[in-house]
Amino acid sequence: MPSKDALIIKSTGEKEPFDVRKLKASLERTGASEKSVGLIAEHIQKEVRDGMSTGEIYAHAFSLLRRYEKPVALKYSVRRAVMELGPSGFPFEKFVAELFKARGFKAETNLMAKGHCAEHEIDVIAWNDLKLVIAEAKFHNDSGLKSDLKVALYVKARFDDLKETVFNMGGKKRKYDEADLITNTKFTSSAIEYAKCSGLSLIGWNYPSAGNLHNMIEDFNLHPITALTALSGSEKRDLLSRGIVLSKQLSDRNILKNAGIKDAKIDAISEEIKELYQTT
Repeated sequence: MPSKDALIIKSTGEKEPFDVRKLKASLERTGASEKSVGLIAEHIQKEVRDGMSTGEIYAHAFSLLRRYEKPVALKYSVRRAVMELGPSGFPFEKFVAELFKARGFKAETNLMAKGHCAEHEIDVIAWNDLKLVIAEAKFHNDSGLKSDLKVALYVKARFDDLKETVFNMGGKKRKYDEADLITNTKFTSSAIEYAKCSGLSLIGWNYPSAGNLHNMIEDFNLHPITALTALSGSEKRDLLSRGIVLSKQLSDRNILKNAGIKDAKIDAISEEIKELYQTT
């Protein structure tokens, strides 16, 4: 029997009482209708049991949301979709570069630069007429993993070594104006405290409260290809290896044809992309 006060297991391994309000809030943020939110919350509330993981609850909610509102369900899966940009961090770096481009920057990935004491690989470098930004893209395969103080200290030390480096980007020779540590999960409180004190800019899934990774994905409609259910896992991996990270890039049917995908399936993928952007 379902437990009224069921203790569920978070991605961190911690236990907490199931809170239907959190589930409703996550569904509402995607634009799900009040009717769908109510039906899904009622259904899951009846079935939740001690020891269920948040992942199991998410999967159940997603399957129900697909039944009621498939386009909205595609958006509901965005956090997991970003997590599937792994296992290597390279697709996430390209995804971060696309976030900068959406904000009016030009961007490149994997640039080598000589610092004062050592040479460093810069995951993402972005620039416009006013600003040059260097960024470390820290990817985690598990939503329970956080970027901690050690990560922040390491990244800040590398960025400090590059303070006097002159970059020739956009036809200008200049030093960087901003250094960002960007992750697809969260930061520990000690990492946040250190960053505030040291001047390191942090961007995580839900940090800061405005302008975080989730906000930017939604604001600029930058949904990764891993959000598309019409693509198989092997097809997603193949496209990622080709440097294709955004669903909207697949509006170009030639990309899918070049990946060896048949016309009938391309039609299904194209329809799903249309559904995804109908809700944005």
